[in-house]
Amino acid sequence: MSSVSTRVLVTGGAGFLGSHLCERLLAQGNDVLCVDNYFTGRKDNIAHLLDNPYFEAMRHDITHPLFVEVDEIYNLACPASPIHYQFDPVQTTKTSVIGAINMLGLAKRLKSKIFQASTSEVYGDPNVHPQPEGYRGNVNPIGPRACYDEGKRCAETLFFDYYRQHSLRIRVARIFNTYGPRMHPNDGRVVSNFIVQALKGEPLTIYGDGKQTRAFCYVEDLIEGFLKLMAAPDDITGPLNLGNPVETPVAELARLIIELTGSRSAVIHRKLPVDDPVQRCPNIAEARSILQWEPRVGLRPGLEQTIAYFDKLLREHGEIGQSNLPLSVG
Repeated sequence: MSSVSTRVLVTGGAGFLGSHLCERLLAQGNDVLCVDNYFTGRKDNIAHLLDNPYFEAMRHDITHPLFVEVDEIYNLACPASPIHYQFDPVQTTKTSVIGAINMLGLAKRLKSKIFQASTSEVYGDPNVHPQPEGYRGNVNPIGPRACYDEGKRCAETLFFDYYRQHSLRIRVARIFNTYGPRMHPNDGRVVSNFIVQALKGEPLTIYGDGKQTRAFCYVEDLIEGFLKLMAAPDDITGPLNLGNPVETPVAELARLIIELTGSRSAVIHRKLPVDDPVQRCPNIAEARSILQWEPRVGLRPGLEQTIAYFDKLLREHGEIGQSNLPLSVG
């Protein structure tokens, strides 16, 4: 490998998305530094990369300054599911805001490109459907989800202020529901909830009437979007929606997972959590036009890969257990 390979920092690199990103970056010939505090990241996600001489893992919390030398930064660090980000909401806000300040400061010093993994949660419970990037959202700033929603909104503010004030080369992606292998088994999200429950023969828990919709993007498609956005010309800052524009009702997702797992699980209903959006679907016209990107993996084949991953975890490690914390349909 050339000695001039790009040095890339991935914060949250041991997480679901981060580990897939590290894998792709290594495959492209980059030198990758994975930083994670392992609050939701898992060492198992990156264990297969540790023997690669161009991969390094560092335990670090980005709410504290980080002094490294890199060419590009992907900032993915932050708990991304309600069950985890509501566990310590103050720390969640700190990770989004102080973490962004620290990573932007690092990028400023190094004159590095920096990518921010933002979220569809910046749109809150949307009044516009599907959501385009120009929609400013309907977010409750004092609700139980605000630590994540408003933290990510503030992070976007910081990125664009650094862009305007310091001419920093930024990229901002707004990520919609993503699923696939290496999802945390207890992340409280609807895909992992349903798969775990179906594999264990437990009732599938639907919050609300099941008519609420989500748009599910397979992880490989999303990572391709990350790489295309980072490689775009510097005047392409985003924010860009990255997600699957095909909506699926939660009840239909439950039916499909029961079918694919061969489970005999029943379906039960619970009360919808506070501020949980009824509809969530991206308008990806900008990503299609600017990046020539759109999802290619259908829901059924993507779920088959994800089910196989969770089935392997259950069979080999028995580490799929339900948390006592409240779940989410998100």
